[in-house]
Amino acid sequence: MLKVVLDVNIYISSVFWELGNPHKIVEKALDKKIQVFTSLEILQDVAKVMRRDFNEPKEMITRQISLILAYTYVITPKDVGNVVKDDPDDDMILRCAAGSNADYIVSGDKHLLKLKTFKRAKIITAKELLNTSEIATRTLHPSDRGKRAISERAQEHAPP
Repeated sequence: MLKVVLDVNIYISSVFWELGNPHKIVEKALDKKIQVFTSLEILQDVAKVMRRDFNEPKEMITRQISLILAYTYVITPKDVGNVVKDDPDDDMILRCAAGSNADYIVSGDKHLLKLKTFKRAKIITAKELLNTSEIATRTLHPSDRGKRAISERAQEHAPP
């Protein structure tokens, strides 16, 4: 199974744009087609962006972080030094990829995408991940796409 690290912008897009490719990636994770790894610092940044840029109430942020936890594995990041000189905050994604030995880093961030690879992970967009042969062969039937919201699917995977 593919091991994937999602950038903060992918989590944010998956929450607010349900028809987009980031949302489709989350559906793949909920359906156990891919393994998604994250870290506490990434989750904290997701919460910060939701609060700062979208003015979301605390309850909404808590609910979204809980949903993310339903389909991700939280790992201890591995120190990688300062790799992204233009935006050192992006290094948290690389630390998570190093700690999880990820196959892919999925991002819409130009600084990360410019790297193309980090250690063994390819750095690609959400659309590119969905088009990889490992994912494309496991697509949902067209009649099933978008029928269930992420929150409903996460409930299926939540502990009792």
